[in-house]
Parts: sequence; C-alpha cells; structure tokens
Amino acid sequence: MRWTARLAAAGALVAGGVWFLRADPFAAPVANTTAAHSAARTGVAQVTKGTLSARTLQNGTLGYAGEFQVVNKASGTVTKLPAVGQVINAGKVLYRVDGKPVMLLYGAVPIYRSLSWGTEGVDVRQLNAALVALGYATKDELDPDSDYFGRATHNALRELQDKVGLEESGNLSLGQAVFVAAKTIRVLKVNAVSGAQTAAGTVVLQASSTARQVTVELNAGQQSQVAVGDKVIITLPNGKAVPGVVSDVGKVATTSDSGTTIEVKIRPTRPKQTGSLDKAPVQVSIVTDTAKDVLSVPVNSLLALAGGGYAVEVVDTGGKHRLVGVTTGLFDDSEGKVEVTGDGLAEGQNIVVPAS
Repeated sequence: MRWTARLAAAGALVAGGVWFLRADPFAAPVANTTAAHSAARTGVAQVTKGTLSARTLQNGTLGYAGEFQVVNKASGTVTKLPAVGQVINAGKVLYRVDGKPVMLLYGAVPIYRSLSWGTEGVDVRQLNAALVALGYATKDELDPDSDYFGRATHNALRELQDKVGLEESGNLSLGQAVFVAAKTIRVLKVNAVSGAQTAAGTVVLQASSTARQVTVELNAGQQSQVAVGDKVIITLPNGKAVPGVVSDVGKVATTSDSGTTIEVKIRPTRPKQTGSLDKAPVQVSIVTDTAKDVLSVPVNSLLALAGGGYAVEVVDTGGKHRLVGVTTGLFDDSEGKVEVTGDGLAEGQNIVVPAS
C-alpha cells in the first residue's frame, strides 16, 4: 500500500542500539516496550483530537454540465444566430428563420409535432410546465402536471408568443420552439450559417448548461472508494481551493491507452468561485472516509519496533521519554496525520517527531 512506502521512506532511528523504523503501521502494537534515547535529530509535536478525512487525489477537468444538440424544426433561411459563449434563458429567442423567432423552452422531450387546443401527451405536459415556470400562468390557472392542451394553455401561450414577437395564435406550430433539458444554456458551437438554407432535422447549434462541473476519469479499480455525496476539494489552476460534492459515479468502464477508467462527475458547491474557465485542468481531493472525535498524531511520529508492533515516543512532564504502543486507524493525506489509539495516550501530550 502507498502508506507502507511513504512511512518506510521516513527512515530509521537508532536508539540505544535498537532500530526503530517508521514503516508499515498496520500491524498490532507490541506491549511492554522500553524507552530509549535517540541520537538522531528530533522535534516535538502534540497528540491532537478532532476529525480526520481519508482522501484520494485525482486529476480532473473543469467545465459545464451537460451537452445538447439543438435540432431545428423550421424550414427557410437562417437570419439570426447566437454567438459562441452566449448565455440564453428559457423563454427567450434562440435564433431566427425567415426572420421569425424560434424560442428556447425547458423540457427533455424533443418537439416533434404542432400543439393546439385538445392535444394530449407528454410534450403537452412539458409545455404546460414551461409556461407556468416562465410566469405566463399560475399553478391555479394551469396545472403544470397536466398533459392536456386546453384554454389555460392556449391563453398562456398567446402571452408568450406576444412577448417574443410571434403571431398570437395560441397554438405552438412545429418550428416555433425547441425544447432543451436545461433552463439556461451556454452556446458551445454554432453549426448553421446565417443566410444559408436550413431544413427540419438540422443541428443548428450545440450547447451546455451553465451549471459548473468537474469530470474525473477514475481508475476503474478505485470505483469502490468513491460514492455519490463524497465531499471534494477542487484546486483550480490559480491554486484556489473550492469545495464540491460527487454527483455521479459512472458504472460503465472505458478502456484507452491510459487504462480502464470510469467517469466521476463533481458539482462545485460554490460555483461562482470556479470562474468561467472551460475544459481547465484541476486537481480533485475526494474525501472517501471520515473519523470524528479521534486522537491523531503526525504520520512521521510512528515507530515500528524491532520486535514488532508500533508506538509513539511520548515526552512526559520533566522530559522523561517513554514508548506507548498504538493501533493506527484512518490516514489523512492532506494533514499528514493518522488516527491512533493506545493505553496512556491522551490529547495534548508531547511526542517525538523527526526534526524538519
């Protein structure tokens, strides 16, 4: 394990002719140890009490969640298009064909037919929900869960059409709107050309949501170490740290030259602090386990005893040194500490560590 190599690298201390090695901390402690004075340069640290977190450090990419293709349903000449990077809200004009606006509406079901009084279906339900969400009808006036196109839908749609500059027909003709599964989109790529002919079924542009997201290609063998809800620290290219949480852990592995990986998605909990960089490299520290209200010591204070077992060297009041056998628990990579338990070990005690 990585901690075996790390601890072994800390080196050996010679004390009274007996070798003490800072090495693998997972064996059981040995009782009845005796104190010895080290000839090596040392310093003093304290036994502390609090919360420790185990972490896995990964490389990630900061960007935006979701990617959508906007499929046009109108035929004619493209007369206006959004710019790459432009942010557009649902209920607004996305582009124009023959000078007529095509609206952006929120919904997961692509529009595939004209909708009018008496129409029923899932597409009508998402239209009703969109009209209520945009404020063109209240829930008392129009049930957002209704899949029926009635008077309330007709009246609310007329108001929306008037707002964006369409004929107030109260019917949603095919080509007047596109539904995208994001309430606000950010234009990534424009496929259409202003002045060119377009037809139904043509991809006009590609977009993402405006929600910030970090993607990590995690080694498939580490899948069990990460779970939805795990807390995360994201280190941005400028060195700033931003908190986040794991929102999705992929279940389908992908094999490439770099190995077999799964995709892990992370949602920054303070998205404004991530700025506006897209496809930016970041470092992600994922909290995989937490131990609360435990005693801990610096990792380099651990002593592997010649006869087996592990200990820390406690400095009592008056300067007397003694070894206390310990059992290790959770390692906190970020703090360089390890959870320990042992008879006679208490918060605030001074312990010996290698001099820095």
